[in-house]
Amino acid sequence: MTRHLILILGDQLNLDNPALENYDSAQDAVLMVEVSGEATHVWSHKARIVLFLSAMRHFAQLLKSHNISPIYLKLGEHDFASLKAAWAICIQDLKPQKVIVCEPGEYRLEQDLIALCKDMKTPLVIRDDTHFMCSKADFKHWSAGGKQLRMEFFYRKMRQKYDVLMQGKEPEGGAWNYDAENRKTFGATGPQNVPIAPEVIIDAITKQVIVLVERMFPQHPGSLKHFIWPVTREAALHFLDDFIANKLAGFGDHQDAMWAEAEKTKNPYLWHSLLSTSLNLKLLNPREVIQAALKAYQNIHIPLASVEGFIRQVLGWREFIRGVYWLDMPQMAQSNHYNHQRSLPSWYWTGDTQMNCMRQTVNDTFTYGYAHHIQRLMVTGMFGILAELNPREVGAWYLAVYVDAVEWVELPNVTGMALYANGGRFTSKPYVASGAYIKRMSNYCRSCKYKPEIKTGPQACPTTTLYWHFLIKHYETFARNPRTALMAKNVDRFESSEVEAIQIHAIHLLTNLDYL
Repeated sequence: MTRHLILILGDQLNLDNPALENYDSAQDAVLMVEVSGEATHVWSHKARIVLFLSAMRHFAQLLKSHNISPIYLKLGEHDFASLKAAWAICIQDLKPQKVIVCEPGEYRLEQDLIALCKDMKTPLVIRDDTHFMCSKADFKHWSAGGKQLRMEFFYRKMRQKYDVLMQGKEPEGGAWNYDAENRKTFGATGPQNVPIAPEVIIDAITKQVIVLVERMFPQHPGSLKHFIWPVTREAALHFLDDFIANKLAGFGDHQDAMWAEAEKTKNPYLWHSLLSTSLNLKLLNPREVIQAALKAYQNIHIPLASVEGFIRQVLGWREFIRGVYWLDMPQMAQSNHYNHQRSLPSWYWTGDTQMNCMRQTVNDTFTYGYAHHIQRLMVTGMFGILAELNPREVGAWYLAVYVDAVEWVELPNVTGMALYANGGRFTSKPYVASGAYIKRMSNYCRSCKYKPEIKTGPQACPTTTLYWHFLIKHYETFARNPRTALMAKNVDRFESSEVEAIQIHAIHLLTNLDYL
C-alpha cells in the first residue's frame, strides 16, 4: 500500500510545493496528469494549452533530477477525459493511506477532489499554498468585521507586514500609491525606444507539445507562431531579469497606453513584464519578483512610480484577487448584478468587427494569447458590461483565451472589475467610459469607421452610444454614488430628444451586436 499519493496540478510547478514536504520515495507516489478536459472545459487558446503541458513536462523532468519520479500520464496515451477520472483510478490502484495536494487554484477542482476522496473513503490533506504571501485564513480574518473589501487598504497592510517600500511607518516617498503618474499616453508619435521582447528557446519538449496540440485541438482558437512563454524556471528568471533591466523604468509611465502598431516595435507587449504566466504557474515566487524590483529601485534608481506601480500589481492586486476569489466562491461564479443575458458576439472569437479597438485587441489576443490589463479591462471588458453580455459567457471567454488565465485570478477580475457583476463587492463603481477614453489612451480610433465623439447615427462609436445608454438606464444609481455622480450630471445636460435618440440607437446596436 502506498503511504501518500501526492497530486501535482498544472499550475503548481515549484519544488517548494507544500504537497512535496516530507516526501519519501520508498513510500510515496507523485502523480501528474494531462487530460483533454482541462483544454475543453473552456475553448482554450492553443498557446494556453501548450504553455501548461510543456511547463508540466519540464517540471516532471526537474522532479526526476531531484530524485522524485512522478507517475506522469500524458495526453493521448490514456483514456481519461478528466482529472477526477484519472485520480479515481490511481487511488483505486495505489490504495494510498492519504491523498495530499497543495490548495488548487480553482474551486471546481477542489470540490471534485473533496467529493472523490469522500466517495472512495480516502483521507485528503489539502495544504496551504505558501507560494502566496497572504493565506486564505489571513485574508478571511482581514476581511472580517464588515469592512469594505478594497484593494488599497489590503495593499497598505501588506506593505507594512512585509516592510516593502516603507520608511518606518510611512510609505516611501510620502504616498502609498502613484497610480496617477502611471497613465500617460504615447502621444501622436507612438511608443518610442521599446525594448525588444525576450526570446525563449523552443526546445524538443515544447516542439513535441506544439505538434500534439495542433493535432488534438485543431479547431481551437489562437496561433502558435508567436509562442514566447517561459516553461521552465530558468526561462522565467531570464524574463524577470530582462524586465528589471530593460522595461521596469518605462513600465510606470505607459502601463495603461495602447497602440495598434505595437508589433512594429519588435515588441507588441511594450513595457509590460510578461511575468504573469510564470507567477501563476509558480515558476517564479512573488517574493523574489518584489525583491528584484526593490533592488533595482535602491541600486540603479528606477523611478519610484514605476516600482510602486509594479509592486502594487504583485503584492497588492494579485494577492487581493486571490483572497476575494476564495472568500466569495462559489457565489461569485453566478454573480449577475445587472441581470445581463446577451450572448457573446461572434467576433469575440474572430476579431471580425468594424470597431477597431475591439478588432485590434481581439486579434492581438488570438495572435499572442495575451493582451495587457487595460485592453482587457477597458476594451473587451468594458464593452461586455455596456453591451449587457452574460457574465458567465464573458468569463468563459477570458479563461479560454489568455495564457495566464487561472480561475482564481481570471474570475474576480472579470466578474468584479470588468463587468461589475458582483455589484461592487470590491470596487466602488463600474469601470465604464465613452469612446473618448479609448481615443485618449490609444491610436485605435484613427483608423476606425466609428467616431468616439458621435453618440448616434451610422458613424457613432458603439462604445460611446452604449456608455450613454448605460448611464441613462442606471442614472439613479450613478447619481447616488459620489464617485459617479459627476458622470450622471452629464446626462442632465441632454435634451429629452437627445436622450431618446441615444436609447433608440443603443437598442439597435444591442439587437445587432454580431454586425458591429
